[in-house]
Amino acid sequence: MGGAVSACSEGYFPTLRLKVLRGRILDAAEVNGARKVAVINQTLARKFFGAADPIGQRIKVKTLETWPEPMKDPTFEVIGIVADAKNRGIQEPTMPEMFLPYTITGFAERGILIRTVGDPLLMVNALQKAIWATDRNVGLTLIGSLHDSMRRISYAAQRFGLILLGVFAGVGLILLGIGVFSVMAYAVSRQMHEIGLRMALGARPGDVLRMVLARGTWLLGAGTVAGLLVSLVATRLIASQIWGVSRFDPITLIGVVTVLALAGGAACYFPSRRATRVDPMIVLRYE
Repeated sequence: MGGAVSACSEGYFPTLRLKVLRGRILDAAEVNGARKVAVINQTLARKFFGAADPIGQRIKVKTLETWPEPMKDPTFEVIGIVADAKNRGIQEPTMPEMFLPYTITGFAERGILIRTVGDPLLMVNALQKAIWATDRNVGLTLIGSLHDSMRRISYAAQRFGLILLGVFAGVGLILLGIGVFSVMAYAVSRQMHEIGLRMALGARPGDVLRMVLARGTWLLGAGTVAGLLVSLVATRLIASQIWGVSRFDPITLIGVVTVLALAGGAACYFPSRRATRVDPMIVLRYE
């Protein structure tokens, strides 16, 4: 078979909270006796057994024949199926995996997983002392929390990319806000003569503000709709770079629209408000 082979004890499944879908997990007698039984994940069951029931079926793990401590007849009986869990990193799809008693071989490195209620790093020293009290010849390496290990190994490159993209996105959003403010302020400044004329004919400042804001809102709305349509098309180009979230994240879209609305509204409000406070004759002479 092709896939991952994990050697573990009976406590591995409840520690990682792997849900049992069918059959059962390894028990202490099977682990201590190095019996040839196996638990498989959903992907393996689907790929190699299809609609057939894998419980009671036998799988030959040819990889064990080539290990430094080769096993004769590495055929295992399937006793259970557990839910899929990420086993190829956080981006790649789950690969077929089977779980065997760790006692079937002494080859390969061993690890201990402990689920704690509080901060796991507070138990490191006590764990070291407990292990060395049992066997002083055991070498302990890479001690730490699973969270820190995943952050260092699985998330490091993604975190750097997120920070880098976040910086560029933030700068782009600021420049976008400045650009929208400038364009809208310029559009309002072109209406100064009309504003002065309306005020000279008796228009109230509130009426002028509503007129300018209505026009600005229409322009801003048209530009926002066009921008959203372009962004929805452009996300297809970066679809392979994002995972775990939708390409059409509503929170992000709402945030961008809010920033643009605030920038456009401010660009319409402040220039027109300033124009309504000056003498209409002065505004009429404004070019």
